[in-house]
Amino acid sequence: MTITLPPPARILPLLQRLKEIYIIWYGYYQTIPKTHRHTLGQKIDSLFVEIIEGTSIASFINKTEKLPWINFSIRKLDTLKILLMVLWETKSLDDKKYIYLSTKLEEIGKMFGGWNGQIQKQNSPTTKVGEK
Repeated sequence: MTITLPPPARILPLLQRLKEIYIIWYGYYQTIPKTHRHTLGQKIDSLFVEIIEGTSIASFINKTEKLPWINFSIRKLDTLKILLMVLWETKSLDDKKYIYLSTKLEEIGKMFGGWNGQIQKQNSPTTKVGEK
């Protein structure tokens, strides 16, 4: 008996990037020394999940309700970057892994910034109908 799976759902490019970097992080998470895996590593893992959740919510709700969720995800991303830096500075994450994660998270941050600006512009009371 052959089981055929449905094609994967198309998701927002930002969510796709977050999913991809989380999978990479998860592999790294398994190798973090126990002293940090169950404290700082666990918090970083939770932040990744919160960012994915906030972004997912923002991608499916009304334009006027998106901004708080985008800002929530941006704040969580900033915290995540700082905690990754701490993990790296304490030698619990090697240079190569830290550089890879921080570079990808910087790209994601730029995507959030663009989305944030776009939504602010769309929600601006000074925007006229038909104006972009």
